[in-house]
Amino acid sequence: MLWVKSFHIVFIASWFAGLFYLPRIFVNLAMVPPESVAERERLMLMAEKLFRFTTMLAVPALVLGLWLWLGYGIGLGAGNGWMHAKLLLVVLILGYHHACGRLLKSFRTNANRRHHVWFRWFNEAPVIMLVLVVVLVVVKPF
Repeated sequence: MLWVKSFHIVFIASWFAGLFYLPRIFVNLAMVPPESVAERERLMLMAEKLFRFTTMLAVPALVLGLWLWLGYGIGLGAGNGWMHAKLLLVVLILGYHHACGRLLKSFRTNANRRHHVWFRWFNEAPVIMLVLVVVLVVVKPF
């Protein structure tokens, strides 16, 4: 079980690294002037590769988490409200990941209408969610 937990943490940390960096690329894409085609293409390539890699990291992170939850019974039973809160946050994080994919698609098709400041705020969401997840897992407040 400790091996599964260890790999779960590594994949989660790597997944979040991508979720932290991808919106920063969106900030830069939103700031690229229309005449800077090469700069836009370079940033698009970076964003697309990072999104693919981040998605590949999310899958084993979720599978290992399910293994711990269902296979070992971590968080099951009375007194484990923290796990329900954590699972709700995981669903929100998956929604955030999906939103990143939709935003990437809007950049790919030149349909983005959001300002770079909006992406700066959007970039803060995974930080807040990660802090909440870590507090729930470590402190187990309910």
